[in-house]
Amino acid sequence: MRTRRKDREPPGPQEPWNRIVPHLWMGGHYFTPPGGGLEPAVVGGEFDLVVSLFTLPGHGPAPDVEHVVREVPDAPLSADRLLAVQEAATLTAQAVRQGRRTLVRCHSGYNRSGLVAAQALVELGHQAGSAIGLVRERRSPWALNNPLFVDYLTTGLDTAYLLAGLHD
Repeated sequence: MRTRRKDREPPGPQEPWNRIVPHLWMGGHYFTPPGGGLEPAVVGGEFDLVVSLFTLPGHGPAPDVEHVVREVPDAPLSADRLLAVQEAATLTAQAVRQGRRTLVRCHSGYNRSGLVAAQALVELGHQAGSAIGLVRERRSPWALNNPLFVDYLTTGLDTAYLLAGLHD
């Protein structure tokens, strides 16, 4: 059984969400402002589309905002989950191309949202390494701290999907 050690945990993000590129933000359901404690990140009407890979009641978005939910664990992903990530990334990339203000979020806004945001950047023409670098630079150096998610991006989600399908 794995236990969490506070001294090895990534610090909470200081902002509820951060702009990665024009029209694309990445965030979570919680953040820790400088000098403060853990606070909920509640989405109102700031965005045209919210893509949630983790959800909690009371965290928005507003009823008139398009909300797409694809529950994905921060763990090894099955072929079905990789397909859900790919679908979320494609939807995100389409919205960004259309100039829609788009938020991709998960629990803290580091791994699951990083995977989808980085894959959307790949679909928008970035190389995987560049996309990973942008996510870490603009959200947090702790973003994409799940090495398996980095492997999915650098291998390519299509290839990862095929390989995961061999084990499902």
